[in-house]
Amino acid sequence: MSMLLRGAPAAAALNEKTAQLVSELREKGVAPTLAIVRLGAREDDLSYERAAVKRCAAVGIETRCAALPENASGGEVEETLRALSADASVHGILLLRPLPPALDEARILRAIAPEKDVDGAAGSSLAAVYAGTDEGFAPCTAQAVLELLDYYEIPIEGKRAVVLGRSLVVGRPAAMLLLHRGATVTLCHSKTENAAGLAREADILVAAAGRRESVGAAYFRAGQTVIDVGIHYNEETQKLCGDVALAEADGVVRAVTPVPGGVGALTTAVLAAHTAKAAARRIK
Repeated sequence: MSMLLRGAPAAAALNEKTAQLVSELREKGVAPTLAIVRLGAREDDLSYERAAVKRCAAVGIETRCAALPENASGGEVEETLRALSADASVHGILLLRPLPPALDEARILRAIAPEKDVDGAAGSSLAAVYAGTDEGFAPCTAQAVLELLDYYEIPIEGKRAVVLGRSLVVGRPAAMLLLHRGATVTLCHSKTENAAGLAREADILVAAAGRRESVGAAYFRAGQTVIDVGIHYNEETQKLCGDVALAEADGVVRAVTPVPGGVGALTTAVLAAHTAKAAARRIK
């Protein structure tokens, strides 16, 4: 059987580091605080908000939740984000997405102060990730991929990495993070010819294509580490699953993340860590 790379132990280790930093900040009179902005009351947004609040509380980070109407205008959302950006007691801002299609998401995200963009959502944060500077934060899910590899001591430098999916939320930033760590990275997308063949050459395969169990046996070889970022609900089995057909990977690859219980278990831990780091930067 393949080794299962579970997110919970990695999250616990990261939480311990974050709690220590928060304790040091509180001794200096700083109370790290995350503001969560939500439009409407979609169940997936509420679920993530609850998980983020719980995670932050566990490591000593305070949270504020700003709930706006589902039909709030772009101007109202921007005004809320600008006010939080100007509030010295707030160190991190998370805008729950996706926003309603009628809103200009890119413009709205620019209202978040770059130093408080702890989910790496705005263009300026992504630019810092691509440049390899320490001035911004990577999207939490993309950073969680690296945290998981590091926790399980999976070598990155000098390895071949293939990322399936080019979204700004996971695929592209994950590719850049791997590149900055010394991997040779191939980024595949819907127009890539022979993506399965390229994937088989990878030492590290990151599946973030957004299609349920679309990464199957043709993508795998012995010795690989497979990180599954996808999460879907399979109505036939009535269970959650990922982009990877886990049954086809198990016993072939060296290690693979389960869904649920893999990368997703780390995202709120990364969010809390980013918030604490943003607070620490403020007092330097």
